[in-house]
Amino acid sequence: VRKRTAKRPRMKPEWPRSGVKGRFPLCSSLVQSELSNMSFEDILKLQNKVGTRVFNEVAYGSEQPEGSQRKTRTKRLNKNRPAEVSTRRPAPFLRQVVPVRTATFRDPRFDDLSGQYKREIFEKTYKFIEDIKHREKEMVQKQVPGPRGRTAQPVCVCVCLQENQERAKKSRDQQRERELQFRKQQRERAEQGARPFFLKKSEKKKLQLAEKFQQLKKSGKLENFLSKKRKRNATKDRRKLPEQQR
Repeated sequence: VRKRTAKRPRMKPEWPRSGVKGRFPLCSSLVQSELSNMSFEDILKLQNKVGTRVFNEVAYGSEQPEGSQRKTRTKRLNKNRPAEVSTRRPAPFLRQVVPVRTATFRDPRFDDLSGQYKREIFEKTYKFIEDIKHREKEMVQKQVPGPRGRTAQPVCVCVCLQENQERAKKSRDQQRERELQFRKQQRERAEQGARPFFLKKSEKKKLQLAEKFQQLKKSGKLENFLSKKRKRNATKDRRKLPEQQR
């Protein structure tokens, strides 16, 4: 009769201290063979259970799998030496070898370093531009032809444009002068104890028309201006009438 021999207990494989649980030994070859027989779903469950880092260490050893390896930055022995570049990748066509300082341009109109915009200071600073424009206008006026070809030449268009700009600037200066005078009167009234008041747009327009009337009266062009004004108003009124009464 054969004697029964006691079975030796199976030795469980040692696992790392990081708390990896499962039924695979630490040997990478055995683990890879076991993983090859498992389904993809079971592998994902195991990876989520133990963690990606521990799973990679057990399955692939100390090295990380391809694709997940981090880029190691090469260190230079001396900071003055050029950096080593990998030959696996082709060098770019334009490569910055030496850092170059690029000039930064700024627009003084939109930069806080230039301070706040004040019209009076700006005009005093760039007053020489008006002198240049005046000289250019005199040079262009000498090239203007007779009255027959006055409107056809581009030189005449340039002269008309400069004249319109001068008239617009003159009207702006007059408007600003009126506003400064009104503020001065307001300060004087406040010093005397009176209550300040502010003009409406309609009142400002009336004052402008009154000043324009006085200027036309001095120059003797008032009648011509009033006749043109009457004609314009008459054409506007005629448009509002029905076609039978026009």
